[in-house]
Amino acid sequence: MRAALLFGAGDVRVENIPDPTLQRPTDAIVRVVLSCICGSDLHDYRGLPAQQQGLQMGHEMLGLVEETGSAVTGLKRGDLVVASWTAQDNTCEFCRAGNQVNCVHGEMLSAAQAELVRIPQASGTLRPLPVTSEAEAPLLRSLLTLADVYGTGHHAAKRAGVGAGDTVTVIGDGAVGLLAVLAARRLGAEQIVLMGRHRARTDLGREFGATDVVAERGEEGVAAVRDLTAGGSAKVIEAVGHRPAYDQAVGVVRPGGVISRVGVPQYEEAPIGVSSLFFRGITLTGGPAPVRSYMDELLPGILDGTVNPGRVFDSSIGLTDVPKGYAAMDARESLKVLVEL
Repeated sequence: MRAALLFGAGDVRVENIPDPTLQRPTDAIVRVVLSCICGSDLHDYRGLPAQQQGLQMGHEMLGLVEETGSAVTGLKRGDLVVASWTAQDNTCEFCRAGNQVNCVHGEMLSAAQAELVRIPQASGTLRPLPVTSEAEAPLLRSLLTLADVYGTGHHAAKRAGVGAGDTVTVIGDGAVGLLAVLAARRLGAEQIVLMGRHRARTDLGREFGATDVVAERGEEGVAAVRDLTAGGSAKVIEAVGHRPAYDQAVGVVRPGGVISRVGVPQYEEAPIGVSSLFFRGITLTGGPAPVRSYMDELLPGILDGTVNPGRVFDSSIGLTDVPKGYAAMDARESLKVLVEL
């Protein structure tokens, strides 16, 4: 089969590799219909040391079940499924508590930019969909977002405690930030300030529900948000993962507020002490999204057209052009690249 492999920073190649096979009774093999490139994939794309053996890439996919292990239940050949970005049994104590990211049998998926994928813990990882692969393209694109990006945006809003009438600031106009705007609006937020400076993206953010856009960064951006929100935002979502974005979150949150951080942190040290969070009574939360726990909640809105999170895909390529897709996202020429197989 063909698969995208990363051999080092900026070096993505599509090569032929052996087809995956069932390794455990809990595995399934899925033929990929749609995959995509995630903003978090760019961390390795920008910094992985050169190596002889390429790493398979991709953790978001929608596809058709080809084969199942003897212990797999609830799935059959031909089912259209979406896979959460982490594998989980969905039955352990952590999964039952809605924390599938820490499943005792869990592992990361990292091979979805390929024609075939082996899915561990298939019964808990794959969510059968009530449509076929012949469904309209916009619907399939939105269903793909359940694998990670929409579930992560929703997780950000839920961890922030967003509810009716709230004021929310979202830092970052990437796909997760934009879908955090969508999620916050869906949960009833009244004012949503989007901090971003890429016009095409912030325009989509407005369509998703942002009431205000702040393009400024640093102290100027903090001042603008605090002015718009009468002194600061009670709920802040940090969807970038870089230290300046965290500093902005600390700057715009009001005393007693919440910072929900879902951008994968690219730093180890940041202010959490007496003056930054403690005496202001700020809650810091977030973390990786257990998207499997949100699929049943989010699926109906996609199916009935209430929401269309697939609009974050602003370009579409075939598997052969995945290297170009990485380059486009790295250069900010694309928001999120869809891979059609």
